[in-house]
Amino acid sequence: MSMNERGRYVCDDSSADDRTYATLMHLVLLAHIIIPYLSIIALLVMWNVKKKDSPYIADHGREAMNFQISLIIYSFVLPIIAVPIGLLFFIVGVIPAVILAGLFPYVLGLVGMIMAALAANRGEVFRYPMTIRFLHD
Repeated sequence: MSMNERGRYVCDDSSADDRTYATLMHLVLLAHIIIPYLSIIALLVMWNVKKKDSPYIADHGREAMNFQISLIIYSFVLPIIAVPIGLLFFIVGVIPAVILAGLFPYVLGLVGMIMAALAANRGEVFRYPMTIRFLHD
């Protein structure tokens, strides 16, 4: 592993096919927009099919799975937490607080997936922000 001009770690032994597959693993998560939770199943299948073939694919797949699990948790927990916070502080009101809390995981997911796909395509190792790492090596 080496470091590129952007200061990111790059997996030198990843092939162009590995980088393309890792990019697609991150982008398949956009299927959630069409059919909820289909994306995590598609990612799980893609990751399990190729994780033994390449450490690069295994790392990106594990990171994407951890991120998706984290987003699912955030999408349920944040709106629930927003109700008492909105009532307690009454700054923006309960309804806008719940809406913002519900949109946050989608915005985080969209931005994170695009950043991860670009990094995977460049051969970089990527870590999603705000991710609970349930799956390890």
